[in-house]
Amino acid sequence: MNTTTIGDDAATADDAEKLRGASSLQALVRLLRYARGYRRRIVLASVCSTLNVAFDVMPEILIGIAIDVVVSREASFLAGLGFATSESQILALGVLTFFIWAGESLFQYLYLILWRNLAQDLQADIRQDAYDQVQRQDMAFFESRSSGELTAVLNDDVNQLERFLDGGANDILQVGVTVLLVGLVFVVVSPSIALLAITPVPVIVWGAFFFMRRQTPLYAEVRARVGGLSNRITNSIGGMATIKAFTAERSESGRLREASDAYVEANRRAIAMSSAFVPLIRMAILVGFLATFVVGGLRALEGTLNVGAYGMLVFLTQRLLWPLTRLAQTVDLYERAMASTRRVLALVETDARVRDVGGETLVAPVRGDVEFEGVSFRYPDSGAGVDSVDLNVPAGRTVALVGTTGSGKSTLIKLLLRFYPTDAGRILLDGHPIETLSLDALRRSIGLVSQDVFLFEGSVGENIAYGDPEASAADIRAAAVAAEAIGFIEALPSGFDTLVGERGVKLSGGQRQRLSLARAILKDPPVLILDEATSAVDNETEAAIQRSLAVISRDRTVLMVAHRLSTIVAADEIVVLEHGRVVERGTHAVLARADGHYARQWRVQTGGAGETTGIVR
Repeated sequence: MNTTTIGDDAATADDAEKLRGASSLQALVRLLRYARGYRRRIVLASVCSTLNVAFDVMPEILIGIAIDVVVSREASFLAGLGFATSESQILALGVLTFFIWAGESLFQYLYLILWRNLAQDLQADIRQDAYDQVQRQDMAFFESRSSGELTAVLNDDVNQLERFLDGGANDILQVGVTVLLVGLVFVVVSPSIALLAITPVPVIVWGAFFFMRRQTPLYAEVRARVGGLSNRITNSIGGMATIKAFTAERSESGRLREASDAYVEANRRAIAMSSAFVPLIRMAILVGFLATFVVGGLRALEGTLNVGAYGMLVFLTQRLLWPLTRLAQTVDLYERAMASTRRVLALVETDARVRDVGGETLVAPVRGDVEFEGVSFRYPDSGAGVDSVDLNVPAGRTVALVGTTGSGKSTLIKLLLRFYPTDAGRILLDGHPIETLSLDALRRSIGLVSQDVFLFEGSVGENIAYGDPEASAADIRAAAVAAEAIGFIEALPSGFDTLVGERGVKLSGGQRQRLSLARAILKDPPVLILDEATSAVDNETEAAIQRSLAVISRDRTVLMVAHRLSTIVAADEIVVLEHGRVVERGTHAVLARADGHYARQWRVQTGGAGETTGIVR
């Protein structure tokens, strides 16, 4: 597992943005820093790749020696090593060839295993670290990033990096080692011809870096287009019911085509640049090969160069130069991978505004006393929020938050859960400022039942058990009974084992809401938050939920957010918010007689009717 930690080395949001625009070399350096826990495996894989190249170069040298044996016989190079006859020399070459090929095959197997397993483990770790970092973000992060973009980074970009590590890293290493080894042999055999043979290498290297610089922004654009395309697909699939209801299939198909065409066009520009690399390299290679072929041949004819050495140099020239043609593909793969690396590491190194720096835990049993002291917060984009809110919710009491849309009701709930950091003031739970508590300790003490119920793909029982993964089957059933969900669950084809589908699409809205309530009941939190929990259900379901709430709210702190005032008339205190400020507070009876905001809203909803009983404590 990668040993990198997110903390002191974490970048700020600005640093992450700079990383997205960093060069490929900078991205590679960041990747190597991230992968420092893999250094031993990287070194071992690199050693095997190097040894494979060393054995791979040897057959060309053996061919030159074999030619020398055939031409020079007893005067050959091998004769000077003690092999007197031509037959013994050929036999020695045959044995040596066997071991060279065996060594090449062995180290090829080893480097393939090592690089591929390294690619698998590193991509798994970097995806996990990126996902964990995403989970640490406050809700503002998700409001500024589309789910499609995040999915593209966590999936497609990580896979692109894996493909490079799977083969591209080895190719770059082996090309470099080949140039060094073959260049060394050239220098030993014929320094003058070596100078001619390696003349194209600087041109090739310059071309590689030239194209890398040109391709960096092109592939950054490709990765951005991938995110846009992924986001378009994700949104369309998620909103399929709306698309069908408004017969917008053709329109959405056109939008997808636009996003797809933009991706294709970005790729086309990158491909045009990378494709121009190969012809340049081939012409440079031709210069080096012709120099070795012609000059070496003339010297062999003059007798100043051994025929076997000439043959070896010709073969080694190809061994030196032709692998460089793979640089086009390798550089292309490298640039794609580094573009992805910049996006992935930018995500890994994005600092969270809400940091889990508190180490305090709550002393059991948690009472559930909640207090807001001068709390202020504004959303960056809309400017909506709350101003200087003071609110005390004693343990075991029920307090309802009401007001028009945008008055700040749900904002207070999100601040209590630390989905956002407060701009001013503080929030306390059992006398502890929530910033000093670990997020785990804070959120384990709070149960949330919201209007927008999210069920995970799985069974009914698994979704209820999400509130307590260690719960027994009996506990899960008891929670379902308390939420008055047992009736419809037992009527399902497989009962608790019935699959709910993605986001619970196989269940009705009321059924999903009851499962959400059962999930909160199973968690058994000292503080229960009901955020418009009954606003989207029918009257029968609302009555069932109200009966459940009447039971589970006893001896528990309850914060209710409601538009439907009939559901909160029995609350211990009702707090009315307008434009982010508390404008009224009191019981239903007191507020109904005060002829203020609450009374006017009550008359609108009831048509002037009398009080309606809601939760009975």
